[in-house]
Amino acid sequence: MQQNIYNSRTCPDDTSSILKQINWEQYEGNLENNRTESMGTSRSCVIRWKVVFVVFIGLFTTINSAFCPNGCTCDDETLVVSCIGVNLDVIPIALNPSTQRIVLKESRIRTVDAAAFQFYGDLKNVDLSSNHLVTMPDGSFVAQKNLVELHLKHNKISILTEKTFQGLISLTVLNFRDNYLETLKNGLFISLTKLEELDLGQNRISKIEPNAFAKLTALRILYLDDNQLITIPSPALASLSTLAELHIGLNVFWSLPDDGFKGLERLAVLDIEDARLDNISDGAFRNLKALRILKLSGNSLRQVPTKQLVILTRLEELVLGQNAFTALKMGSFQGLFNLKKLDISGAKLLTTIARGTFSDNTNLETLILKSNRKLTTIEDGALAGLPNLRHLILRDNAFTTFSESLVAWRELKRLDLSENPIVCDCNILWLSEVLIPRNSSPVFCVEPPVSRGKSLRGMTPDELGCTFSDSRKQAFLAIFCVAGLAFFIGLALIFYYRCRKRVRDALKDYKWKNRAISRKEHEYQKTFSEDEYVVRDHGHHNHQSQQQQHCYPHQQHSSLHPHNHHHHQMNQLHNQQFQQLQQHLHNSQITAGIKPIPVTEL
Repeated sequence: MQQNIYNSRTCPDDTSSILKQINWEQYEGNLENNRTESMGTSRSCVIRWKVVFVVFIGLFTTINSAFCPNGCTCDDETLVVSCIGVNLDVIPIALNPSTQRIVLKESRIRTVDAAAFQFYGDLKNVDLSSNHLVTMPDGSFVAQKNLVELHLKHNKISILTEKTFQGLISLTVLNFRDNYLETLKNGLFISLTKLEELDLGQNRISKIEPNAFAKLTALRILYLDDNQLITIPSPALASLSTLAELHIGLNVFWSLPDDGFKGLERLAVLDIEDARLDNISDGAFRNLKALRILKLSGNSLRQVPTKQLVILTRLEELVLGQNAFTALKMGSFQGLFNLKKLDISGAKLLTTIARGTFSDNTNLETLILKSNRKLTTIEDGALAGLPNLRHLILRDNAFTTFSESLVAWRELKRLDLSENPIVCDCNILWLSEVLIPRNSSPVFCVEPPVSRGKSLRGMTPDELGCTFSDSRKQAFLAIFCVAGLAFFIGLALIFYYRCRKRVRDALKDYKWKNRAISRKEHEYQKTFSEDEYVVRDHGHHNHQSQQQQHCYPHQQHSSLHPHNHHHHQMNQLHNQQFQQLQQHLHNSQITAGIKPIPVTEL
């Protein structure tokens, strides 16, 4: 029996059948002779025998329990072996053959030997993450018919072939994140007919051939983010009719073409974050009728793509932060009637949210507007007509105050207004009362200086500089003002009815005097020169004489009588003296340079 085993020049393929023929009682005595006779065996056959010997030495020394490497945890009840950070160089082959899960993370394993997993036919989960794997030999998992999950992330694998995954007929999750893959060739995953989740993110993939994902008829989740793609691999994606999630951000697309996602009618989640997009074609989302979540943050969009989004009638969640638009205009999210969550965070240029921005989004439940460092204004009416709004996050913006009519504050379940430069004055007293019953993030005052650093919650009216802020005081003040006004109005009416005759007479006299004064002012408007004054003065005396004659005609008649003749002479004498005196004064004023005051007729 021993000669048939050790003197054979060929290395048997069926290792298990050979193992059954070994006579363990004679194994130790004939070990040296057999080793000499087997020197001619090929190198690959020797390696296989070493594997066999190691396994059965472990089984021989521990009949009832498998060998567990130092630093590892081996549980024969849960059939889980965990070796994390124990610096293994190779995959241990002396473990319990019934093991169902092997975790060999953060070690120094460089390759997966072709026979390493052949002894563990019941494996369902293998995790070789964070090792130094460079290659994956063909057929490495050919014996793992029951393997469901294979995790190979954070390694240095750069080449895969269609034979790498042969035998993995039950595999549903394959994680290849953070490796060195550059190209996905046609038929690469053709053996993985039951694969549901494929993670190829954070590699160096720049080319995906049209049939790279052929036969992946059950795939639901695909990660292609953080690679070197410059266009959407539309031909390769078209065959994934069952795909529900596509994560393709952190590439360099610049734009999304029309029908870029053709064939993905069942796609529910699309992540295109940080892809440097500055243009989206009108028909880019035309075939995504089932889309529920769309992430477009971290791009260079200068305005909300309203026209492109309007066809996504089933959209429930939209993430648009870190873009270059400066304002959210009226009707920016037109047609998104089923939108429930909107996140616009980190938009460095956003300053204003206009009235009517969310007029079509009556089902909106969560609105997140945070870390927009220039956002100072939300116009009244911007949040009107949102009866289902329950979560409002306005954190870390540039708001100094908020309007009480902006939203139904007391109906919100979650409210975060922290990290804003709030001015704590009487205009925000209502907000202090709103925050009292809530377990929300604290709101601290920035202005005025006397309140800086204080929490707004629970601040008293006096601390906010309010006068008559108490409702009872306000009611008393209002009653007092109304009563005082009524008293003065009644007093005025009584005075008017009692003295109305006098008031009317006074008004008549006032009007008459105003008219008389107006006439006199009109007559005094003209001024005279010195020459005009002399002429005017002479004419005035003549007129005065005529007036005297007219007003006192009896004097003329009296001159006819002898006993009045003397009296008439005396009057003439006095008139002559008066004229001489007036002429003398006039000449003195002219000599002194004083302009005489003209006399006007009344």
